Amino acid sequence: MKCVICKHGELTSGTATVTLERDKTTLVIKGVPARVCTTCGEEYVDEDTTRQLLETAEAAARMGVQIEVREYAA
Repeated sequence: MKCVICKHGELTSGTATVTLERDKTTLVIKGVPARVCTTCGEEYVDEDTTRQLLETAEAAARMGVQIEVREYAA
């Protein structure tokens, strides 16, 4: 698959660091499975992983987390 940003690079399996912010909560999740462009480095996270990340962020916000850095866990 070609990158939709640069239109040149191919997407390969890799990982990304995702930062999510909501109100007073900032959650950084490292090692998120992603497809990464070989040319520009753009990262694409699939729908199921995105859903899990958003659920994790919502739970962190409910617990009152202000800033947290986590490693991705499937």
